[in-house]
Amino acid sequence: MATLTPRDNLNARVKGSSHIDFKTATTGVAAKSMRNEISHLVSTCDEQAKKQAFDTEMQSFFYLFTRYLSERAKSVDLDWDRIKSPADDQIVAYDSLPQPHDHSNLNKLAVLKVNGGLGTSMGMTGAKSALEVKDDMTFLDLTVRQIEHLNTSNRVDVPLILMTSFNTHEDTLRIIKKYANQQLRITSFNQSRYPRIFKESLLPCPKRADDDKTHWYPPGHGDLYNALLYSGVLDQLIAEGKEYLFVSNSDNLGAVVDEKILQHMIDSQAEFLMEVTDKTKADIKGGTLIDYEGSVRLLEIAQVPSEHVEDFKSVRKFKIFNTNNLWINLPALKRIMETEGMELEIIINPKTNEDGQSVIQLETAAGAAIKHFKNGHGINVPRSRFLPVKSCSDLLLIKSDIYSLQHGQLVLNESRMFETTPVIKLGDHFKKIQQFQKRFKKIPKIIELDHLTVTGDVNFGRNVTLRGTVIIVANEGQRIDIPDGCILENRLLSGNLNMIVSDAQDFSSHC
Repeated sequence: MATLTPRDNLNARVKGSSHIDFKTATTGVAAKSMRNEISHLVSTCDEQAKKQAFDTEMQSFFYLFTRYLSERAKSVDLDWDRIKSPADDQIVAYDSLPQPHDHSNLNKLAVLKVNGGLGTSMGMTGAKSALEVKDDMTFLDLTVRQIEHLNTSNRVDVPLILMTSFNTHEDTLRIIKKYANQQLRITSFNQSRYPRIFKESLLPCPKRADDDKTHWYPPGHGDLYNALLYSGVLDQLIAEGKEYLFVSNSDNLGAVVDEKILQHMIDSQAEFLMEVTDKTKADIKGGTLIDYEGSVRLLEIAQVPSEHVEDFKSVRKFKIFNTNNLWINLPALKRIMETEGMELEIIINPKTNEDGQSVIQLETAAGAAIKHFKNGHGINVPRSRFLPVKSCSDLLLIKSDIYSLQHGQLVLNESRMFETTPVIKLGDHFKKIQQFQKRFKKIPKIIELDHLTVTGDVNFGRNVTLRGTVIIVANEGQRIDIPDGCILENRLLSGNLNMIVSDAQDFSSHC
């Protein structure tokens, strides 16, 4: 198990970061002011070893900032009229992929999980990957179980790489100690830490290098490429003979190693593959692949002009979205980073500080790198490869009897009559993980459920069964308790109920 620290090589860090004429860019008042503030920040770093690494990181941030200023001055936008749906050869159907014929190819593979999220939207304070999601196992437990099974059953050596953020790094190091005796190697490295920027003054929020965490941010998963290179992990993987890297978010439980996709990557000599899946109305914000002047590009909602946002959300024009499951050729990545550099579209993420001030975060998306690689294209995969847990509604689905676990992998229950999963919408009373756990004595049986909506102060007993369409609404000041052993089928409940008797529109129930 290895933990790699960033190299203190300033020249390596900034080499190829951008082709903008920085002499021109830095003549601006905003750039000069930012440069002065960054110099001050670096001067507040006490330890010499840390100071050099911090200076390197701040130089990298400064180049991103000057790119932002330059693009803002030029008003560089995509020409909407030039955006086309991807051509047939830019998206390959998963069903058309050949079966793998050589398991030893797995020896050329490493798996990377983007592990920087905190899960604050679900009321968590630590690393989101430490959340128990199924059978008392966490996201990380499931990933480790999957890769360990892959290694032992195929007699291969696929290492697990964890890209953490300053928010999750210590947590992750503590958690992975328990995997010391498992049949896989785990390497963790920390992605960059950039200062938030005040929207009005365009100056950094932190005043010192050791300022409170709230003044800093990890600059999105597009930082993956810089962080891989400058942590030394990229060189380490290549030295071990690894040629391919499978990247996914740690909270996507459908993102497991797929040998068919790996085989296709080898056969097609593609340097970059992006897994996409068919868009539904629930996926309107997901990035999509487009054809832009003959090359395949990633389009994120943040890049879309306001007058075209509805077009972007439409399922008609943009039929697929990016799952953020990416397959990358490692020698190609090294070539790109050392020659042209990785210029990814800047995503401006507006936030509000704790004191109510407007700030911005300059971020990038990992999938945007597709334009830099030879023969980069999409693979249209089944929805089963995209099972993220972003909310407690998602968590209910994963914890339920809809899925079982097989070697750490989620498997759809054979008793389920449809391949689709139920639509689950839990209200604000279930938003935080603590509330969610308190309101379910036990997760209901939902194998025959189509749709569940729950709003208000609702509590579920043990061994509850939900079938068909179930809607439960407790209005303000009311409370509904679903008793132990209750079966609700095609049922609308509303009112103030301790036992389900009246005020219920009865389609079918048994309590």
